[in-house]
Amino acid sequence: MAADKAKVSLSAVEARDRMASGALNAVDYVKACLDRIAALDGEIQAFEWIDPSFAMRQAEGADAHRKSGRPIGPLHGMPVALKDVIDTKGIPTANGTVIDAGRVPERDAVIVQKLRAAGAIIIGKTVTTELCLMHPGKTRNPVNPAHTPGGSSSGSAAAVAAGMVPLAVGTQTGGSVIRPASFCGVTGFLPSSGSIPRTGILAQSPTLDRVGVFARSVEDAAMLADVLFGHDELDKETSPAPHPRLLAVASSDAPVTPMFAFVRSPYWHKASEACQLAMEELAEHLGEGCFEAELPAAFAEAASVRTRINQAEMSKLYHRYVRDGSDRLSPELAEALDRGSKVLAHDYIAALDWPDYLYAALDEIFQRCDAIITPAATGAAPKGLESTGDPVFNAIWTLCGTPAITLPLFADEDGMPMGVQLIGPRGGDARLLRTARWLMKHLETDGQGD
Repeated sequence: MAADKAKVSLSAVEARDRMASGALNAVDYVKACLDRIAALDGEIQAFEWIDPSFAMRQAEGADAHRKSGRPIGPLHGMPVALKDVIDTKGIPTANGTVIDAGRVPERDAVIVQKLRAAGAIIIGKTVTTELCLMHPGKTRNPVNPAHTPGGSSSGSAAAVAAGMVPLAVGTQTGGSVIRPASFCGVTGFLPSSGSIPRTGILAQSPTLDRVGVFARSVEDAAMLADVLFGHDELDKETSPAPHPRLLAVASSDAPVTPMFAFVRSPYWHKASEACQLAMEELAEHLGEGCFEAELPAAFAEAASVRTRINQAEMSKLYHRYVRDGSDRLSPELAEALDRGSKVLAHDYIAALDWPDYLYAALDEIFQRCDAIITPAATGAAPKGLESTGDPVFNAIWTLCGTPAITLPLFADEDGMPMGVQLIGPRGGDARLLRTARWLMKHLETDGQGD
Protein backbone atom coordinates (compact mmCIF):
# COMPACT_ATOMS: atom_id res chain seq x y z
CA MET A 1 0.00 0.00 0.00
CA ALA A 2 2.88 2.37 0.80
CA ALA A 3 4.34 1.70 -2.65
CA ASP A 4 1.00 2.47 -4.29
CA LYS A 5 0.73 5.72 -2.33
CA ALA A 6 4.22 6.67 -3.49
CA LYS A 7 3.20 6.09 -7.10
CA VAL A 8 0.13 8.33 -6.98
CA SER A 9 2.10 11.03 -5.14
CA LEU A 10 4.48 11.42 -8.09
CA SER A 11 3.98 14.50 -10.19
CA ALA A 12 2.44 13.75 -13.58
CA VAL A 13 5.66 14.76 -15.32
CA GLU A 14 7.69 12.46 -13.06
CA ALA A 15 5.31 9.54 -13.58
CA ARG A 16 5.29 10.10 -17.35
CA ASP A 17 9.09 10.15 -17.50
CA ARG A 18 9.42 7.04 -15.35
CA MET A 19 6.96 5.13 -17.52
CA ALA A 20 8.75 6.27 -20.66
CA SER A 21 12.04 4.91 -19.31
CA GLY A 22 10.50 1.65 -18.11
CA ALA A 23 11.18 2.40 -14.44
CA LEU A 24 7.42 2.37 -13.84
CA ASN A 25 4.80 0.24 -15.56
CA ALA A 26 1.53 1.77 -16.69
CA VAL A 27 -0.28 -1.24 -15.21
CA ASP A 28 1.15 -0.58 -11.74
CA TYR A 29 0.51 3.15 -11.95
CA VAL A 30 -3.08 2.82 -13.14
CA LYS A 31 -3.78 0.14 -10.54
CA ALA A 32 -2.53 2.49 -7.82
CA CYS A 33 -4.93 5.16 -9.07
CA LEU A 34 -7.82 2.70 -9.23
CA ASP A 35 -7.10 1.50 -5.69
CA ARG A 36 -7.22 5.08 -4.45
CA ILE A 37 -10.47 5.70 -6.32
CA ALA A 38 -11.97 2.58 -4.73
CA ALA A 39 -10.87 3.78 -1.29
CA LEU A 40 -12.00 7.40 -1.54
CA ASP A 41 -14.67 7.90 -4.15
CA GLY A 42 -17.46 6.45 -2.08
CA GLU A 43 -17.34 9.63 -0.03
CA ILE A 44 -16.08 12.16 -2.58
CA GLN A 45 -18.16 10.90 -5.54
CA ALA A 46 -16.01 12.54 -8.19
CA PHE A 47 -16.68 9.90 -10.85
CA GLU A 48 -19.84 9.49 -12.88
CA TRP A 49 -18.51 6.46 -14.77
CA ILE A 50 -15.51 4.24 -14.25
CA ASP A 51 -14.66 0.71 -15.41
CA PRO A 52 -11.47 -0.61 -13.79
CA SER A 53 -11.11 -3.45 -16.27
CA PHE A 54 -11.30 -1.01 -19.19
CA ALA A 55 -8.63 1.17 -17.59
CA MET A 56 -6.37 -1.82 -16.97
CA ARG A 57 -6.71 -3.04 -20.56
CA GLN A 58 -5.53 0.36 -21.75
CA ALA A 59 -2.60 0.21 -19.31
CA GLU A 60 -1.63 -3.25 -20.52
CA GLY A 61 -1.71 -1.97 -24.08
CA ALA A 62 0.51 0.96 -23.14
CA ASP A 63 3.11 -1.32 -21.55
CA ALA A 64 3.07 -3.66 -24.54
CA HIS A 65 3.50 -0.72 -26.88
CA ARG A 66 6.56 0.57 -25.02
CA LYS A 67 8.16 -2.87 -24.85
CA SER A 68 7.74 -3.25 -28.62
CA GLY A 69 10.26 -0.46 -29.12
CA ARG A 70 7.86 1.72 -31.06
CA PRO A 71 7.78 5.47 -30.33
CA ILE A 72 5.60 6.47 -27.40
CA GLY A 73 3.45 9.56 -27.00
CA PRO A 74 3.94 12.57 -24.71
CA LEU A 75 1.29 11.26 -22.29
CA HIS A 76 2.32 7.61 -22.44
CA GLY A 77 0.53 5.65 -19.71
CA MET A 78 -0.93 8.73 -18.02
CA PRO A 79 -4.45 8.31 -16.56
CA VAL A 80 -6.68 11.26 -17.42
CA ALA A 81 -10.22 11.83 -16.12
CA LEU A 82 -12.72 13.60 -18.38
CA LYS A 83 -15.68 15.76 -17.45
CA ASP A 84 -18.91 14.01 -18.38
CA VAL A 85 -19.74 16.51 -21.13
CA ILE A 86 -16.85 15.33 -23.32
CA ASP A 87 -17.89 12.66 -25.80
CA THR A 88 -16.12 9.32 -25.52
CA LYS A 89 -16.80 6.57 -28.05
CA GLY A 90 -18.58 3.66 -26.42
CA ILE A 91 -18.50 5.27 -22.98
CA PRO A 92 -21.61 6.88 -21.42
CA THR A 93 -21.67 10.67 -21.57
CA ALA A 94 -24.76 12.03 -19.82
CA ASN A 95 -23.94 15.77 -19.62
CA GLY A 96 -25.02 15.89 -16.00
CA THR A 97 -28.73 15.49 -16.78
CA VAL A 98 -31.18 12.60 -16.45
CA ILE A 99 -32.48 13.55 -19.89
CA ASP A 100 -29.25 12.21 -21.41
CA ALA A 101 -28.97 9.19 -19.10
CA GLY A 102 -27.75 6.18 -21.07
CA ARG A 103 -26.39 8.30 -23.93
CA VAL A 104 -23.35 6.59 -25.50
CA PRO A 105 -21.52 8.62 -28.19
CA GLU A 106 -20.45 6.94 -31.42
CA ARG A 107 -17.22 8.92 -31.70
CA ASP A 108 -14.66 10.61 -29.52
CA ALA A 109 -14.45 14.35 -29.05
CA VAL A 110 -11.43 15.84 -30.83
CA ILE A 111 -9.54 16.27 -27.56
CA VAL A 112 -10.15 12.62 -26.68
CA GLN A 113 -8.67 11.64 -30.03
CA LYS A 114 -5.66 13.78 -29.14
CA LEU A 115 -5.33 12.15 -25.73
CA ARG A 116 -5.47 8.63 -27.12
CA ALA A 117 -2.93 9.49 -29.82
CA ALA A 118 -0.61 10.85 -27.12
CA GLY A 119 -0.78 7.56 -25.19
CA ALA A 120 -3.07 8.73 -22.39
CA ILE A 121 -5.40 6.34 -20.60
CA ILE A 122 -9.03 7.41 -20.26
CA ILE A 123 -9.61 6.32 -16.69
CA GLY A 124 -13.19 7.56 -16.24
CA LYS A 125 -15.81 10.29 -16.59
CA THR A 126 -16.18 12.86 -13.83
CA VAL A 127 -19.28 14.46 -12.37
CA THR A 128 -20.53 17.77 -13.72
CA THR A 129 -23.33 19.99 -12.62
CA GLU A 130 -26.55 19.79 -14.62
CA LEU A 131 -25.68 20.70 -18.22
CA CYS A 132 -22.69 22.69 -16.92
CA LEU A 133 -24.80 25.26 -15.10
CA MET A 134 -25.19 25.96 -11.38
CA HIS A 135 -27.34 23.09 -10.05
CA PRO A 136 -24.90 21.01 -7.94
CA GLY A 137 -23.91 17.45 -8.69
CA LYS A 138 -23.12 14.75 -6.13
CA THR A 139 -19.39 15.51 -5.71
CA ARG A 140 -18.01 16.57 -2.30
CA ASN A 141 -14.94 18.69 -1.59
CA PRO A 142 -12.02 16.34 -0.75
CA VAL A 143 -10.59 18.81 1.79
CA ASN A 144 -13.85 18.84 3.75
CA PRO A 145 -16.86 16.94 2.36
CA ALA A 146 -19.24 19.36 4.10
CA HIS A 147 -18.15 22.06 1.63
CA THR A 148 -18.91 22.46 -2.07
CA PRO A 149 -16.20 21.48 -4.58
CA GLY A 150 -17.43 24.24 -6.89
CA GLY A 151 -18.76 23.70 -10.36
CA SER A 152 -19.38 22.87 -13.03
CA SER A 153 -16.17 20.82 -13.39
CA SER A 154 -16.59 19.61 -9.83
CA GLY A 155 -15.63 15.96 -10.32
CA SER A 156 -12.49 16.76 -12.30
CA ALA A 157 -11.18 19.15 -9.65
CA ALA A 158 -12.04 16.81 -6.78
CA ALA A 159 -10.49 13.75 -8.44
CA VAL A 160 -7.14 15.52 -8.84
CA ALA A 161 -7.28 17.11 -5.37
CA ALA A 162 -7.89 13.71 -3.75
CA GLY A 163 -4.95 12.16 -5.60
CA MET A 164 -7.21 9.74 -7.44
CA VAL A 165 -5.86 10.87 -10.82
CA PRO A 166 -2.88 13.03 -11.74
CA LEU A 167 -4.68 14.89 -14.53
CA ALA A 168 -8.22 15.81 -15.49
CA VAL A 169 -10.03 17.87 -18.11
CA GLY A 170 -12.94 20.25 -17.57
CA THR A 171 -14.71 23.10 -19.30
CA GLN A 172 -15.47 26.71 -18.39
CA THR A 173 -18.16 29.08 -19.60
CA GLY A 174 -18.31 31.21 -16.44
CA GLY A 175 -15.88 30.03 -13.75
CA SER A 176 -16.13 26.26 -14.06
CA VAL A 177 -12.40 25.44 -14.11
CA ILE A 178 -10.80 28.18 -12.05
CA ARG A 179 -13.36 28.22 -9.20
CA PRO A 180 -13.44 24.45 -8.43
CA ALA A 181 -9.65 24.28 -8.70
CA SER A 182 -9.44 27.09 -6.15
CA PHE A 183 -12.01 25.47 -3.83
CA CYS A 184 -10.34 22.04 -3.97
CA GLY A 185 -6.76 23.28 -3.72
CA VAL A 186 -5.28 22.28 -7.09
CA THR A 187 -3.89 24.03 -10.14
CA GLY A 188 -6.48 24.89 -12.76
CA PHE A 189 -5.39 26.22 -16.16
CA LEU A 190 -7.78 27.81 -18.66
CA PRO A 191 -6.03 28.60 -21.97
CA SER A 192 -6.82 31.51 -24.27
CA SER A 193 -10.00 31.30 -26.32
CA GLY A 194 -9.48 29.26 -29.46
CA SER A 195 -6.55 27.26 -28.10
CA ILE A 196 -8.24 23.88 -27.58
CA PRO A 197 -10.85 22.40 -29.96
CA ARG A 198 -14.35 21.93 -28.56
CA THR A 199 -15.82 19.60 -31.20
CA GLY A 200 -17.59 16.72 -29.47
CA ILE A 201 -18.09 18.63 -26.21
CA LEU A 202 -21.45 19.86 -24.96
CA ALA A 203 -21.93 23.37 -26.34
CA GLN A 204 -23.54 25.81 -23.94
CA SER A 205 -22.27 29.16 -25.21
CA PRO A 206 -19.88 29.04 -28.20
CA THR A 207 -18.76 32.61 -27.57
CA LEU A 208 -17.59 31.70 -24.05
CA ASP A 209 -17.05 27.92 -23.85
CA ARG A 210 -13.46 26.81 -23.25
CA VAL A 211 -11.62 23.64 -22.29
CA GLY A 212 -9.35 23.71 -19.25
CA VAL A 213 -7.18 21.30 -17.27
CA PHE A 214 -6.60 20.30 -13.65
CA ALA A 215 -3.30 19.14 -12.17
CA ARG A 216 -1.23 19.33 -9.01
CA SER A 217 1.46 21.59 -10.45
CA VAL A 218 1.99 24.17 -13.17
CA GLU A 219 4.27 21.82 -15.11
CA ASP A 220 1.72 19.00 -14.98
CA ALA A 221 -1.00 21.31 -16.29
CA ALA A 222 1.30 22.48 -19.08
CA MET A 223 2.08 18.89 -20.08
CA LEU A 224 -1.60 18.03 -20.47
CA ALA A 225 -2.54 21.28 -22.23
CA ASP A 226 0.37 20.82 -24.65
CA VAL A 227 -1.39 17.77 -26.09
CA LEU A 228 -4.84 19.38 -26.27
CA PHE A 229 -3.83 22.59 -28.08
CA GLY A 230 -4.34 22.69 -31.83
CA HIS A 231 -6.54 23.42 -34.82
CA ASP A 232 -9.81 21.74 -35.69
CA GLU A 233 -11.58 22.77 -38.88
CA LEU A 234 -14.96 22.17 -37.23
CA ASP A 235 -14.20 24.65 -34.45
CA LYS A 236 -13.88 28.05 -36.10
CA GLU A 237 -12.39 29.60 -32.96
CA THR A 238 -9.21 27.55 -33.40
CA SER A 239 -6.40 28.56 -35.72
CA PRO A 240 -3.99 26.52 -37.89
CA ALA A 241 -1.09 28.56 -36.48
CA PRO A 242 1.48 26.56 -34.47
CA HIS A 243 0.84 26.56 -30.75
CA PRO A 244 3.46 27.40 -28.11
CA ARG A 245 5.60 24.72 -26.47
CA LEU A 246 3.83 25.00 -23.15
CA LEU A 247 5.73 22.51 -21.01
CA ALA A 248 9.13 23.55 -22.34
CA VAL A 249 8.47 27.22 -21.67
CA ALA A 250 6.72 26.62 -18.34
CA SER A 251 9.70 24.58 -17.11
CA SER A 252 12.25 27.18 -18.15
CA ASP A 253 13.62 30.00 -16.02
CA ALA A 254 12.14 33.44 -16.52
CA PRO A 255 14.72 35.67 -18.28
CA VAL A 256 13.95 38.49 -15.84
CA THR A 257 12.03 38.74 -12.59
CA PRO A 258 8.33 38.90 -13.55
CA MET A 259 6.24 41.97 -12.89
CA PHE A 260 2.70 41.59 -11.54
CA ALA A 261 -0.32 43.88 -11.56
CA PHE A 262 -2.63 43.49 -8.57
CA VAL A 263 -6.23 43.96 -9.75
CA ARG A 264 -8.98 44.02 -7.14
CA SER A 265 -11.67 44.35 -9.87
CA PRO A 266 -15.08 46.00 -9.41
CA TYR A 267 -16.22 42.92 -7.45
CA TRP A 268 -13.67 43.26 -4.63
CA HIS A 269 -16.44 43.90 -2.10
CA LYS A 270 -17.69 40.38 -2.70
CA ALA A 271 -14.41 38.80 -1.59
CA SER A 272 -14.24 37.44 1.95
CA GLU A 273 -12.11 39.24 4.51
CA ALA A 274 -9.65 36.32 4.49
CA CYS A 275 -9.38 36.47 0.71
CA GLN A 276 -8.85 40.23 0.68
CA LEU A 277 -6.18 40.03 3.36
CA ALA A 278 -4.33 37.20 1.62
CA MET A 279 -4.29 39.01 -1.73
CA GLU A 280 -3.08 42.26 -0.16
CA GLU A 281 -0.33 40.43 1.72
CA LEU A 282 0.80 38.73 -1.49
CA ALA A 283 0.96 42.05 -3.34
CA GLU A 284 2.93 43.56 -0.45
CA HIS A 285 5.26 40.56 -0.35
CA LEU A 286 6.08 40.98 -4.04
CA GLY A 287 7.17 44.53 -3.29
CA GLU A 288 8.54 46.41 -6.27
CA GLY A 289 7.62 43.45 -8.46
CA CYS A 290 3.95 44.31 -8.12
CA PHE A 291 1.89 47.42 -8.76
CA GLU A 292 -1.82 47.98 -8.28
CA ALA A 293 -3.93 48.59 -11.38
CA GLU A 294 -7.52 49.79 -11.41
CA LEU A 295 -9.91 48.70 -14.11
CA PRO A 296 -12.14 51.29 -15.82
CA ALA A 297 -15.72 51.61 -14.57
CA ALA A 298 -17.08 49.69 -17.58
CA PHE A 299 -15.67 46.46 -16.14
CA ALA A 300 -18.37 46.55 -13.46
CA GLU A 301 -20.78 45.41 -16.19
CA ALA A 302 -18.63 42.47 -17.34
CA ALA A 303 -20.44 39.88 -15.22
CA SER A 304 -23.90 40.87 -16.45
CA VAL A 305 -22.71 41.07 -20.08
CA ARG A 306 -21.15 37.61 -19.81
CA THR A 307 -24.40 36.26 -18.34
CA ARG A 308 -26.45 37.85 -21.12
CA ILE A 309 -24.36 36.16 -23.82
CA ASN A 310 -24.32 32.87 -21.93
CA GLN A 311 -28.07 32.70 -21.36
CA ALA A 312 -29.03 33.82 -24.86
CA GLU A 313 -26.82 31.21 -26.54
CA MET A 314 -27.76 28.53 -24.03
CA SER A 315 -31.45 29.15 -24.64
CA LYS A 316 -30.92 28.32 -28.29
CA LEU A 317 -28.60 25.35 -27.86
CA TYR A 318 -30.54 23.74 -25.00
CA HIS A 319 -33.89 24.01 -26.74
CA ARG A 320 -34.08 20.23 -27.14
CA TYR A 321 -33.87 19.77 -23.37
CA VAL A 322 -36.85 22.07 -22.89
CA ARG A 323 -38.71 20.30 -25.68
CA ASP A 324 -37.94 16.75 -24.53
CA GLY A 325 -37.86 17.07 -20.77
CA SER A 326 -38.73 20.46 -19.33
CA ASP A 327 -40.23 18.77 -16.27
CA ARG A 328 -36.86 17.16 -15.53
CA LEU A 329 -34.84 20.38 -15.51
CA SER A 330 -33.85 21.99 -12.23
CA PRO A 331 -35.56 25.29 -11.33
CA GLU A 332 -32.19 27.07 -11.68
CA LEU A 333 -31.67 25.85 -15.24
CA ALA A 334 -35.28 26.39 -16.29
CA GLU A 335 -35.13 29.97 -15.00
CA ALA A 336 -31.84 30.68 -16.81
CA LEU A 337 -33.23 29.31 -20.07
CA ASP A 338 -36.33 31.43 -19.69
CA ARG A 339 -34.24 34.55 -19.16
CA GLY A 340 -32.12 33.67 -22.17
CA SER A 341 -35.18 33.34 -24.39
CA LYS A 342 -36.14 36.91 -23.53
CA VAL A 343 -32.82 38.57 -24.42
CA LEU A 344 -33.43 40.99 -27.28
CA ALA A 345 -31.40 40.53 -30.46
CA HIS A 346 -30.11 44.09 -30.18
CA ASP A 347 -28.84 43.49 -26.63
CA TYR A 348 -27.22 40.18 -27.57
CA ILE A 349 -25.43 41.59 -30.61
CA ALA A 350 -24.26 44.60 -28.61
CA ALA A 351 -22.92 42.28 -25.89
CA LEU A 352 -20.73 40.52 -28.45
CA ASP A 353 -18.76 43.75 -28.90
CA TRP A 354 -17.76 43.86 -25.23
CA PRO A 355 -14.86 41.36 -25.15
CA ASP A 356 -12.68 43.37 -27.53
CA TYR A 357 -13.82 46.64 -25.98
CA LEU A 358 -12.77 45.54 -22.50
CA TYR A 359 -9.61 43.82 -23.67
CA ALA A 360 -8.29 47.09 -25.09
CA ALA A 361 -8.06 48.39 -21.50
CA LEU A 362 -6.43 45.16 -20.32
CA ASP A 363 -3.86 45.42 -23.07
CA GLU A 364 -2.60 48.66 -21.54
CA ILE A 365 -2.03 46.85 -18.23
CA PHE A 366 -0.27 43.93 -19.92
CA GLN A 367 2.22 46.33 -21.49
CA ARG A 368 3.46 46.98 -17.95
CA CYS A 369 3.35 43.49 -16.44
CA ASP A 370 3.78 39.78 -17.10
CA ALA A 371 0.56 38.78 -15.36
CA ILE A 372 -2.37 40.15 -13.42
CA ILE A 373 -3.00 38.68 -9.97
CA THR A 374 -6.54 38.68 -8.64
CA PRO A 375 -8.76 36.37 -6.55
CA ALA A 376 -9.77 33.06 -8.10
CA ALA A 377 -13.04 33.08 -6.16
CA THR A 378 -14.76 35.11 -3.47
CA GLY A 379 -12.92 33.07 -0.85
CA ALA A 380 -12.79 29.47 0.32
CA ALA A 381 -15.44 26.95 -0.67
CA PRO A 382 -18.74 27.76 1.06
CA LYS A 383 -20.05 25.26 3.57
CA GLY A 384 -23.01 23.28 2.33
CA LEU A 385 -23.78 21.54 -0.95
CA GLU A 386 -26.72 23.64 -2.15
CA SER A 387 -24.52 26.04 -4.13
CA THR A 388 -21.36 25.78 -6.24
CA GLY A 389 -20.18 29.27 -5.27
CA ASP A 390 -20.08 32.63 -7.00
CA PRO A 391 -18.11 32.85 -10.30
CA VAL A 392 -17.98 36.66 -10.27
CA PHE A 393 -14.17 36.78 -10.06
CA ASN A 394 -13.94 34.74 -13.26
CA ALA A 395 -16.45 36.71 -15.35
CA ILE A 396 -14.12 39.39 -16.75
CA TRP A 397 -11.44 36.96 -17.87
CA THR A 398 -13.87 34.43 -19.35
CA LEU A 399 -15.58 37.19 -21.29
CA CYS A 400 -12.30 38.65 -22.57
CA GLY A 401 -10.86 35.30 -23.68
CA THR A 402 -7.65 35.69 -21.68
CA PRO A 403 -5.72 32.70 -20.30
CA ALA A 404 -6.04 32.15 -16.56
CA ILE A 405 -4.44 29.89 -14.01
CA THR A 406 -5.19 29.45 -10.33
CA LEU A 407 -2.52 28.41 -7.84
CA PRO A 408 -3.29 26.84 -4.42
CA LEU A 409 -1.40 29.39 -2.36
CA PHE A 410 -3.70 30.24 0.55
CA ALA A 411 -6.09 28.72 3.09
CA ASP A 412 -8.69 30.29 5.34
CA GLU A 413 -8.89 29.95 9.12
CA ASP A 414 -10.59 26.54 8.76
CA GLY A 415 -7.90 25.20 6.45
CA MET A 416 -10.00 25.41 3.29
CA PRO A 417 -8.00 26.28 0.15
CA MET A 418 -8.11 29.69 -1.53
CA GLY A 419 -6.51 30.12 -4.92
CA VAL A 420 -4.71 33.04 -6.50
CA GLN A 421 -5.71 33.66 -10.10
CA LEU A 422 -3.10 34.81 -12.61
CA ILE A 423 -4.22 36.31 -15.92
CA GLY A 424 -2.13 36.72 -19.05
CA PRO A 425 -2.70 38.42 -22.40
CA ARG A 426 -4.52 36.55 -25.16
CA GLY A 427 -2.14 34.07 -26.74
CA GLY A 428 0.35 34.48 -23.90
CA ASP A 429 -0.34 31.04 -22.45
CA ALA A 430 3.23 29.76 -22.29
CA ARG A 431 4.50 32.95 -20.69
CA LEU A 432 1.65 32.86 -18.16
CA LEU A 433 2.56 29.30 -17.19
CA ARG A 434 6.22 30.24 -16.78
CA THR A 435 5.25 33.23 -14.64
CA ALA A 436 2.96 31.06 -12.51
CA ARG A 437 5.76 28.54 -11.96
CA TRP A 438 8.12 31.37 -11.01
CA LEU A 439 5.62 32.62 -8.42
CA MET A 440 5.22 29.16 -6.88
CA LYS A 441 8.99 28.65 -6.69
CA HIS A 442 9.54 32.18 -5.36
CA LEU A 443 7.06 31.73 -2.52
CA GLU A 444 8.37 28.24 -1.69
CA THR A 445 11.92 29.61 -1.47
CA ASP A 446 10.82 32.51 0.72
CA GLY A 447 8.92 30.11 2.95
CA GLN A 448 11.99 27.91 3.43
CA GLY A 449 13.96 30.97 4.42
CA ASP A 450 11.54 32.06 7.15
